Amino acid sequence: MSDSAAPLADPHLVFDPVSGDGPKDVVVLGSTGSIGTQAIDLVLRNPDRFRVTALSANGGRVGLLAEQAHRLRVRTVAVAREDAVPALREALAAEYGGEPLPEILAGPDAATQVAASDCHTVLNGITGSIGLAPTLAALEAGRTLALANKESLIVGGPLVKALAKPGQIIPVDSEHAALFQALAAGTRADVRKLVVTASGGPFRGRSKADLADVTVEDALAHPTWAMGPVITVNSATLVNKGLEVIEAHLLYDIPFERIEVVVHPQSYVHSMVEFTDGSTLAQATPPDMRGPIAIGLGWPERVPDAAPAFDWSKASTWEFFPLDDDAFPSVGLARHVGRLAGTAPAVFNAANEECVDAFLRGALPFNGIMETVTQVVEEHGTPRAGTTLTLPDVLEAETWARARARELTAQTANAEARA
Repeated sequence: MSDSAAPLADPHLVFDPVSGDGPKDVVVLGSTGSIGTQAIDLVLRNPDRFRVTALSANGGRVGLLAEQAHRLRVRTVAVAREDAVPALREALAAEYGGEPLPEILAGPDAATQVAASDCHTVLNGITGSIGLAPTLAALEAGRTLALANKESLIVGGPLVKALAKPGQIIPVDSEHAALFQALAAGTRADVRKLVVTASGGPFRGRSKADLADVTVEDALAHPTWAMGPVITVNSATLVNKGLEVIEAHLLYDIPFERIEVVVHPQSYVHSMVEFTDGSTLAQATPPDMRGPIAIGLGWPERVPDAAPAFDWSKASTWEFFPLDDDAFPSVGLARHVGRLAGTAPAVFNAANEECVDAFLRGALPFNGIMETVTQVVEEHGTPRAGTTLTLPDVLEAETWARARARELTAQTANAEARA
């Protein structure tokens, strides 16, 4: 990707689907997860600005999904798990008390269907690469995409870039929402580099040897953010930061060598942009995802009191440290696969998802996550040059990477059992 290509996310450009007067119609994908529940809180506090028309979820928390549907009076509820439909109908009936129930969609394509439904903005808060098809559907249908599902952009970058119109994607990750806002202060030619901040996770300051025996409980004890287990482990390995470097490259079309990662334990500064005149603009708020969600749903307008602000009458200390690449090799590996492009990012992400699952089950040690992912990436090799990436290519690469990661994980477990 050349440095002269148009960025996917540009705060100076606004893509505004025609939605008529009144509140902005929103579809929330992943409504029972962390991003989804906070987005719904924001919507309920701002009924004059937003109206949710459809929800999608995996189907593991049907009670919460039914409660959300009733409070928001949505038209459609979608679940990925078809076996969750009977329990969902029962939960909806209990919430609605005899009133007509919303339409129910079920199956692996349900989220994709609602992503293409009639609305202004689709908030993709799904976790994992399964969010790619809904991302593509929302873009193809001409919706503004508030993107919290970084994996869909990372594994399907060229596919997303081919569909997205200028200003159609608004990033919701706190780091990329921060960059988005800071970039509004200058032109693209003024940008020297992007600085992505990392909390450092629960293992900041530990060496690679120190991490050999950490437990699942240790890895899930994030000092700053409350997130799901997969994202929390990705924060502990700093895989999430590697993914965010690739995402920043794709969103803003800044070369990898001009994207830096710095550790900032307080998580007050969400990212920074350094300009050619030596100025650095930092976007800072207390750690709270409702601020970035409000940017994603409301841009170019800001939502008053979306999230808490700093109390500047109180003293505070903000620290910044260089990244330890030896203890946390994930960022360097992510840069490598990002430069390879093609199916390499999909292989990296899929292998990591499988390894995190194995770690959470106690089948792989913490350091084994990145060791296994690295081996899978190396075996995948360099994508064929001159070929156009397709969705089947991505899915085939993911399938291979998941299978190979499971094989290597099983080998590791067998070796430890024999030791």
